[in-house]
Amino acid sequence: MFDAAIIQQCADPSIEIAIVERFIAEAGSKNPLAVNISSGNRIILPAPPQTAEAAMLLIERFVGKAVVRVGITQYPAGHGIVAAADLNAGLVDPCENIRMGTALFGKVHRIVVYARGESSATVLGEAITAWRAGTFQGAYVFGEPDPGPLPVEAAAVRVSEMSEAAIDAETAPDAPVALPAGTDDANAAGIRVDLSKLAGKI
Repeated sequence: MFDAAIIQQCADPSIEIAIVERFIAEAGSKNPLAVNISSGNRIILPAPPQTAEAAMLLIERFVGKAVVRVGITQYPAGHGIVAAADLNAGLVDPCENIRMGTALFGKVHRIVVYARGESSATVLGEAITAWRAGTFQGAYVFGEPDPGPLPVEAAAVRVSEMSEAAIDAETAPDAPVALPAGTDDANAAGIRVDLSKLAGKI
């Protein structure tokens, strides 16, 4: 898992740290400059950026043309922007990425909790799946309206279960997880296009 101190410092304060930790462990990246790009059932693999500037250039190149997930939370870079010029450099800043990502994930989690009528470790897992796929119940989940704060009783998620799940995710291999073709997950399984040999041309 990424440094717990920066998670506590930068995460959206409305979300319990146990939720944030499981979310990042299962859906995020340890690399603040991680840029994952997919188009349909293909994963595009350019040379990994080594600087924030290189990461932003890569994001600008593909946003609007493919699904681009960025940084520690694997934030959807194209969410809420009209043109590449609107991209926020905070996407590749560790603290800002955590702030943006946890705030958006909080909405996704609330959408799933309200849909299921309960808050549990299982429902949290479903919210993480929705984050990774970008869809929930057939809709683009990031564009759905926020249903609002959870009732106090629904907010009491089983923290111990979430912590155990986060530990399991942390010890698992850091590799793309296969999901059904047709999802919008930047880590979705499918045809891989390795562009690493074209470094400097992208």
